[in-house]
Amino acid sequence: MVMETKTKRVEIKKDIYWVGAIDWEVRNFHGYTYSTKRGTTYNCYLVLDEKIALVDTVYGPFANEMIERIREIIPPEKIDYVIVNHVEIDHSGALPEIYKLCPKAKFLGTAKCKEGLYKHYYRDWDFGVVKTGDNLKLGKRTLTFMEAPMIHWPDSMFTYCPEEELLLPNDAFGQHYATRERFDDEVNQEEVMEEAKKYYANILWPLSQIILKKIEEIKKINIPIRMIAPSHGVIWRKDPGKIINAYLSWAKNETKSKVVVIYETMWGATEKIAREIAEGIISEGVGVKLFDVNQVDRTEVISEMLDAKGFIFGSSTLDNDMLPNIYGFLEFLKGLKPKNRIASVFGSYGWSGGAVKGIEGMLKETGIEIIQPSLSIQYVPDTDELKQCYEYGVNFARRLK
Repeated sequence: MVMETKTKRVEIKKDIYWVGAIDWEVRNFHGYTYSTKRGTTYNCYLVLDEKIALVDTVYGPFANEMIERIREIIPPEKIDYVIVNHVEIDHSGALPEIYKLCPKAKFLGTAKCKEGLYKHYYRDWDFGVVKTGDNLKLGKRTLTFMEAPMIHWPDSMFTYCPEEELLLPNDAFGQHYATRERFDDEVNQEEVMEEAKKYYANILWPLSQIILKKIEEIKKINIPIRMIAPSHGVIWRKDPGKIINAYLSWAKNETKSKVVVIYETMWGATEKIAREIAEGIISEGVGVKLFDVNQVDRTEVISEMLDAKGFIFGSSTLDNDMLPNIYGFLEFLKGLKPKNRIASVFGSYGWSGGAVKGIEGMLKETGIEIIQPSLSIQYVPDTDELKQCYEYGVNFARRLK
């Protein structure tokens, strides 16, 4: 692990500072379910006023990096309040170190947050439970709290500073993106939106209805938002509406005329089928992405699936069922609960089948509609069978359109 030891004073608003940490080398998150090819940041924010508040902390191994950034601005023991938007240890891991430095600080979070913190750290911190609409007056500034359960844990909440029109939503609107630059207008726009989309697809997709309701709730109360400062990645200051609108689109399950073909092959026959199906789709002017689950990063595949209308899954047969990695992929997809998608299934087999039937069964569990009979070919496809595969892709694309 490489840590930045040189402090960098970053004032995101007058007397509000980013005091987080940059994790350049992390390549896996949530166990090994999420790959982070561009690293990540753990963002937290120091608000200076008559009273001083620290909003969130960082992952435990980066506690000293955060503390040094705080020391550059104020002695840490002057912190009066620690706002805990989320229990997960990448945001709360440094809390024990903060408590050592400022034991008189009051911790604030939701009731579920209080329960979760105790089960993580077994400390009786001075903790105040807050709920939606509660305010904390710091002096010239106010912090307003909004519960956001299941975005993405039961304890989650947003913190809002009305005087600065600043939203601090923890994991919402974030990205795993390590960079020295702190703001969206300082980085590559394609990269940051790619990482934001990947974050949503792999973590928040199953929570889309909850997210949609929360965004609609925020719009209904009409709070102005000039800046969104999440707890991972860059801060949205140039156009926070850009990421809000992207979340609205993803939460509504809006899709493009695009098909993602995902397969696992044993000796190459299933791959030949997949490629011909893809060619058939392309011939109809429909976008296509083709992935062998053994050769690609699952996180990237799920990101491509987020805005695709159609999915096609394929596998060779092993022991009368699909191959194990496509099974694992489908099991993960089942948990993401994609809505309003269509699908089809193909496969190859030797002396007996089973892969196609197994995939069909798992798709039924996800609720994804299978729109045409599955395609199953014995051994290696011949010339006529390859034409059949091509037409299979053509028909799927026409149904999609």
